[in-house]
Amino acid sequence: MFALLLKLTALRALLALLGSVLVVIPLGLGLLKVLALPLLGVLALIGLPLLIVIALLGFPFFIVFAIVGVALALLAAVVTFGFVALKIFLFVVLPLWLVYRLVRWMRRPRARVDPAGTDA
Repeated sequence: MFALLLKLTALRALLALLGSVLVVIPLGLGLLKVLALPLLGVLALIGLPLLIVIALLGFPFFIVFAIVGVALALLAAVVTFGFVALKIFLFVVLPLWLVYRLVRWMRRPRARVDPAGTDA
């Protein structure tokens, strides 16, 4: 009896875990659609003219595809490193800069006001 209860509890926990994962999958696909398709468009805008120019120069197609593949891989690496740099900027540099500006603003010298209102 205890083994059956244990199996049912494990099955229920597994279904709950899979259910929570299944909720996240559409979010991931939506982000993929929003971010990856424009990125693929940018890669195509750069890759297709390069492919045509190299093919017009008379290179064999396997060399053309190799050169364009290397160029697109380098572009993808640059974009990836750019995203890494953007994350570092947003989550490390920007908060530190904002704290610095806030502390500097709080410690600024204040203008002294004469309580009598005279300019003597």
